[in-house]
Amino acid sequence: MHFKLIIAFVEDDKTDLVLDTSREFGAMGATVINHARGEGIKQSKTFFGLTLETQRDVLLLLVEEHLSRQILEEIAKAGEFDTKPGTGIAFQIDVEDAIGVMHQMEQLTPVVENEL
Repeated sequence: MHFKLIIAFVEDDKTDLVLDTSREFGAMGATVINHARGEGIKQSKTFFGLTLETQRDVLLLLVEEHLSRQILEEIAKAGEFDTKPGTGIAFQIDVEDAIGVMHQMEQLTPVVENEL
């Protein structure tokens, strides 16, 4: 079984929605890193030296490769990444090897077999 790592940078008020959506489409869990900061095309506004921006969360989702594209597309819809500028981004990278996912593999095997 092969995995992909989906990394999503999400507005903190949409984190739960994106997590729920990822589970609905096959993710078994996630790691959430709170209070990340980033900048897009436009620089953040400041007020007396304080940056005025919404907080972001970083979501790390280790998912089975056959499910990864649909999960990526669905969390992009839920987070409105393509419809509202600055709401977040997500991408996936290949995972060469993973340890500690045996329990997930047991649960994912029938799901992936149905997909194929």
